[in-house]
Amino acid sequence: MNSKQLLKKIIAAFSCLTMMFCSPACTSGDKPQNDTELLLGFSQIGSESAWRIGNTNDIEKQAQNYGISLMFENANQNRENQIAAIRRFIAYKVDVIAFSPIVEDGWDNVLTEAKDAGIPVILVDRDISTDRTDLTACLIGADFYNEGVMAGEYLIRKADALGLEEVNIVEITGTANSTPMRQRQAGFADAIASDGRMHILESIDGDFIKSRGAECMRTLLEEYGDRIDVVYSHNDEMTFGAINEIEAAGLVPGRDIIIISIDGGQEAIDILSQGKINCVVECTPMLGREVMETAIRLKNGEEVEPVIHPQERIFSDEQDLSNIGPRGY
Repeated sequence: MNSKQLLKKIIAAFSCLTMMFCSPACTSGDKPQNDTELLLGFSQIGSESAWRIGNTNDIEKQAQNYGISLMFENANQNRENQIAAIRRFIAYKVDVIAFSPIVEDGWDNVLTEAKDAGIPVILVDRDISTDRTDLTACLIGADFYNEGVMAGEYLIRKADALGLEEVNIVEITGTANSTPMRQRQAGFADAIASDGRMHILESIDGDFIKSRGAECMRTLLEEYGDRIDVVYSHNDEMTFGAINEIEAAGLVPGRDIIIISIDGGQEAIDILSQGKINCVVECTPMLGREVMETAIRLKNGEEVEPVIHPQERIFSDEQDLSNIGPRGY
């Protein structure tokens, strides 16, 4: 038995012991067929939101389901931690690397090292910015641009329903230079561009974090006050922080200010049902199955699609919300 095979067996045994102590949500049910011995290195951005935790849980669950040995590293919101993790994966000679890049820039060197080592790389949830087309095998994640479009199209319908002649919007964006921030902003802007009623007063960086969302909303309320008609927030966590500040200012979210959010976690759906959010665009974190199946194909030398998008929905006050099932995140 060579050192790589021994490492895989050690990690697989450790993973089994870990899963024995998981919550019931980690149980697998019917396991898919997989005869490929595979060691997957996965670097997660962090655990800053219910979405991110749900994504991590699904990756771990599906690795167990598919019998894949998983080396997991949490970067805790630090790109240098992710680069170091990828280098450790290369040193351990994993079969496939998957990671969710914190920002788009700065990956060429470490991904060139992975390519030189013959290790394929899967981007999960977020894209990178590079002139090279050969550093990654594929991107598995949401269509962020279309999420922004769906948010903008909802706002136009809402403005029509309310008979609004002018709509002043503040935008709380995700982490600057990240894929979802760029594409959600672009999709929304393009969707409302031809509607002369729509005016974006300011876009402000909330870093996908609840506390930053609250800080941003406090600043926006101080600057624009009751001129604000709409808050377009790039994720649920920032939305929750913004709602707290809107209520603290004596305003009613969902009525005095239209609230549009993205992610669609359980808490957001609950608040939507209460009327404090008007629209939530789904961005599912359940990408584990696609990651595992793609990793197996890559290990077997098969071609994969360059972009794999899950199906996603929109939830809003236009709909009957009573039949939405548990979200799982």
